[in-house]
Amino acid sequence: MNIPNALSLLRLAAVPFLVLLLHDGHYAAALVLFVLAGLTDAADGFVAKRFGQETRLGRVLDPIADKALVVTAYITLGWLGLIPFWLVVAVVSRDLVIVAGALAYHYLTGALEMAPSFLSKLNTALQLGLVALVLLEAVLALGLGEWLGWLAVAVLATTVASGLQYVVVWLRKAWAHESPEG
Repeated sequence: MNIPNALSLLRLAAVPFLVLLLHDGHYAAALVLFVLAGLTDAADGFVAKRFGQETRLGRVLDPIADKALVVTAYITLGWLGLIPFWLVVAVVSRDLVIVAGALAYHYLTGALEMAPSFLSKLNTALQLGLVALVLLEAVLALGLGEWLGWLAVAVLATTVASGLQYVVVWLRKAWAHESPEG
């Protein structure tokens, strides 16, 4: 166990507490926890790369913790009516497609290399930004409704586009893996 893996586990452990805080209407505490969880994501990546602490476990644990945090936040905020249901469906569906595709690719080829694209990173940043702003709006009532609507549309667009990009990339890799030349 190293520091980056411990931070990923800490982020994973924060997920049920985030749900409880949101469920009980403690939006300020939920916002603080969400931001702290985001900071652990940045910290674990920095420490792993900077100090050569990248591990096989970390390459699996980090995205699981990220997906658990984001998907759980979207489902809970959607259930509370703070994020539109259609956006929750899109975000969860994309992640299910990615996980199913990764498992299928690994099963068929015996390999799996996860390399998030720029579009995927942009999507994640927008998804996280929307959750943070929704929570900030719930705490401070800043009148961000129209901005949140536009951000939701941007999240939808990048969610669909990055999901399709993963499908295309993995289909190409699978096709190249099975071809006689590859």
